[in-house]
Amino acid sequence: MQPADLTTLVALTHELNIACVPARLEQVHQSDRHTIHLQLRTLEKKQWLLLSWHPQAARLHLSAPPPKQPDTFTFSQQILHQVAGFALVSVKLTSPWERVIDLQFAKRPDDEVQWHLYLEVMGKYSNAILVNANSEIVTAAHQVSSKQSRVRPIQTGDRYELPPALLEAIPSLSESFDSWRDRLILIPKEIKRNLLSNYRGVSSSLVRSLLAISNINGDKNVADLKLSEWEALYQAWRMWLTSIAQKQFYPHLEGKGYALTPNLSHDRSPSIPLKKGEEDNNSPPFLRGAGGDLKPLLPSVNEFCDRYYSQQTGQVAFQQLHQQISQAIQNQLAKLTIKENEFLERLQLSTQADDFKDKADLLMAHLHLWEIGMKEIKLTDFHTEKSVVIPLDPTLNAQQNAQSFYKKHQKQKRAALAITPLLEAVQQEIAYLEQVSTAVSLLEQSELAALQEIRAELAQQGYLKVTAEYAPRTKNNSKGGKNKSNRTKQEEIPDCHRFTTPNGFEVWVGRNNYQNDLISFRIAGEYDLWLHAQEISGSHVLLRLPAGAIADDQDLQTAANYAAYYSRARQSDQVPVVCTIPKYVFKPKGAKPGMVVYTHEKIIWGQPMSLRIESEK
Repeated sequence: MQPADLTTLVALTHELNIACVPARLEQVHQSDRHTIHLQLRTLEKKQWLLLSWHPQAARLHLSAPPPKQPDTFTFSQQILHQVAGFALVSVKLTSPWERVIDLQFAKRPDDEVQWHLYLEVMGKYSNAILVNANSEIVTAAHQVSSKQSRVRPIQTGDRYELPPALLEAIPSLSESFDSWRDRLILIPKEIKRNLLSNYRGVSSSLVRSLLAISNINGDKNVADLKLSEWEALYQAWRMWLTSIAQKQFYPHLEGKGYALTPNLSHDRSPSIPLKKGEEDNNSPPFLRGAGGDLKPLLPSVNEFCDRYYSQQTGQVAFQQLHQQISQAIQNQLAKLTIKENEFLERLQLSTQADDFKDKADLLMAHLHLWEIGMKEIKLTDFHTEKSVVIPLDPTLNAQQNAQSFYKKHQKQKRAALAITPLLEAVQQEIAYLEQVSTAVSLLEQSELAALQEIRAELAQQGYLKVTAEYAPRTKNNSKGGKNKSNRTKQEEIPDCHRFTTPNGFEVWVGRNNYQNDLISFRIAGEYDLWLHAQEISGSHVLLRLPAGAIADDQDLQTAANYAAYYSRARQSDQVPVVCTIPKYVFKPKGAKPGMVVYTHEKIIWGQPMSLRIESEK
């Protein structure tokens, strides 16, 4: 994930001053420990401004409304308590070449500023700090003690001071070509490293863009650059500075990140013209107007950053949560497997109970053969007529040895009765966790919401610690007294996978156990068909059929293919899939989410590889 650099912050603050100043602060919501949302009302509309001090993605931009979840953070509550109702009168950088944004608030747009909300975009040291008119820190996202930093502690009540000034040179349009090149060529290193280390406001993404515009290899040593390459790079450098001064940028994706480059179709320097037949890959897309003229179709930097960081932070959150859940499941499965093996071993020992009884019966029938001090006795078995050697306790007589075997027989029988239900419970728990593990493994990075539902389910089942961010899903316990029985099916439509059969029927596939239960017991109608991979963990599948409709073999095969594809047997050529009517699907009392039993089923052989081949075309 690419951090917001100075160029991005200049573009964002410029657009925010146009779109959000002045605006009244009405709400503050903190969605996680690194992000707050400010609801701002202008004369035209309400807008949400996102501020993030995430170590890899600190930034600010307009965004969609925050997710509807409880705000349990004191930082946002303190900002709301102090600044709610005030007007945002300015969004600006504290210094033209520093990555510290100052959001200024006053009672009215023309009054003196009474509050400053500073967002410091400095990588792992990023922070958000609320400061009053006397420059006193009222609250901070991260409190920094004097032990943590002797240079710049940040504590409530301290006087706010800006971060130490950078030591690199300040870029300037007035700097001559010779002075600029002399600075970069002073130390013979790669050109990309010298650009980064000699000037303020230069980021890795900016260096990539400048070198791409100049058609220069960034690994090339400055001593090996030709004069023509230096001139091309200098022209790209000046275009960047001109864009900074004019606040005009073209945001676009570039490699693994993004770049904000100047609109070269309008601002290309005469010294680097396009060659005949050359395409300008750096220019923006165009929209042909009514008169036939071409107008640049440029997204706002705020919209671009909102889309980019929403996607990137969602992917990071998915990966972290996916790893957390997978690790928790694997750890629990390892413990349960050990417990299952122990129970199986003890159950295997309990099969010796009849052997103890047979030995006791033999001893009781041959008491006359016992002699004092015997450690074993050899007798003939009643049933097999083979010789059996029975170990004896020499301190006990024959009858007492027989009673000892009878006691062992009873003990083992009781153990078998006690262990069997425990073993079944462990095996059911293993089956449940394997079902959850399969659901997790089948999710893609775009399915963060489904993964969060799994996180809430595991927390509810006691496998993960419950947190406010991933609290278990609650039903409609509203003030009006409505309960689950009053909810309609339309109110509970899950965000499950949906596909279409050749004859136009819908196939619904649950992404997790919450959705599995919902489509199997709340959504399923009397005309639908329910499918699941036989004896294999996987998703519940519903073939939706309107009243009077009949699914032909092609529709059933398609639904069976999806049931097989969204199961642990995805890599198999053929998978047995059960198909039955939803009324024959039951949830046993006390069963965990997603666990069901069924009757009246028939078997269809699903072919998951056929769906994989189609998706790869």
